[in-house]
Amino acid sequence: MRAPFLNSRLQGLGATIFATMSQLAADTGSINLGQGFPDTDGPEEIKAAAIRAIEEGHNQYPPGPGIPQLRAAVARHQLDYWGLDLDPASEVLVTAGATEAIAAAMLSLCEIGDEVIAFEPFYDAYLAAAAMAGARLVPVRLQAPNWEFDPEELRRAVSPRTRAIMLNSPHNPTGKVFSPSELVLLAELCQEHDLIAITDEVYEHMIFSGRHVPIATLDEMARRTLTISSAAKTYSFTGWKIGWATGPAPLVAAVRTAKQFLTYVNGAPFQVAVAYALNEGRRFTDLVVPTISEQRRMLADGLTKAGFEVMGGDGTYFLTTDISGVTDLDAKDFCMELASKAGVVAVPSSVFYLEPRAGEKLVRWTFCKRREVIAEAVERLGSLA
Repeated sequence: MRAPFLNSRLQGLGATIFATMSQLAADTGSINLGQGFPDTDGPEEIKAAAIRAIEEGHNQYPPGPGIPQLRAAVARHQLDYWGLDLDPASEVLVTAGATEAIAAAMLSLCEIGDEVIAFEPFYDAYLAAAAMAGARLVPVRLQAPNWEFDPEELRRAVSPRTRAIMLNSPHNPTGKVFSPSELVLLAELCQEHDLIAITDEVYEHMIFSGRHVPIATLDEMARRTLTISSAAKTYSFTGWKIGWATGPAPLVAAVRTAKQFLTYVNGAPFQVAVAYALNEGRRFTDLVVPTISEQRRMLADGLTKAGFEVMGGDGTYFLTTDISGVTDLDAKDFCMELASKAGVVAVPSSVFYLEPRAGEKLVRWTFCKRREVIAEAVERLGSLA
């Protein structure tokens, strides 16, 4: 039997490190501070809305672009929070989470051989989505400990093949919130070179320092920006996989052409529930930071006491540490050993770099767990000090 074909650009990606580390946590009985999913559900009222939707018969295929009430709720959210005025019928597309929106954007907006600039370290789905589209991801390095980039390196990254800049703010894995001046530079480059901005803003409501500024709100950027977000992080329902892409009608229409051949549609009753949550506005989004800020403080303090250098973390529910003061191992070996040595699992940041050596002393931790879980993890990590 012939070996199955696998696009050479996808060779080596295989099962994600997140699944690997979660399995390691299960096998060793460790506390999982690796994969970024909460260990508690979101608000009961939003769950009840999903249950009502099931009972009321919202169980068959929804419309391809998403149910009208969800598209209207997304448009209202973008207007109320960010001042972006969208037509729900043509400028909002519901997707199977933000990851599908990213993949559909790459597949529909890039030709084979195109280049997409992304800030490294980056979420692994960007590399996979670009590879499936036949495009090449061009990294611009965020330098620890402040996660700043070199403007000249960014300018040099633009070539005649550049099609888009992929911007993730707040940024996974570093927690960086891009500053207004950095966004202005990105906007200027997009306009100068006629580039599309594809923005992953799933942590838009999870800001601990600074503020989130969508690049689409900058002058002349709304017409060239595809904005992606989801309900997963904001409402702590990661398994529902309800996301969206918004922007000018031509960009959204292009993404829809690819999306319809991926999942086509998804999550009919969950779409109803997310529409309810969005329509409640700040009643739910204002809960996000207070609900998790204490866990963030607890983990940051515990990591520092254990000898790690905590870097950044202004947004998202991740912290990155330099492990140099604790071990001579590289990040991957350290994380594999940490499970048996301390009963805690984290993710080596080296997996977020094209060249793993660039992140060989960096580890990402998540604090989207119950306080008692964080407290226990911190106690276990104390044995390393």
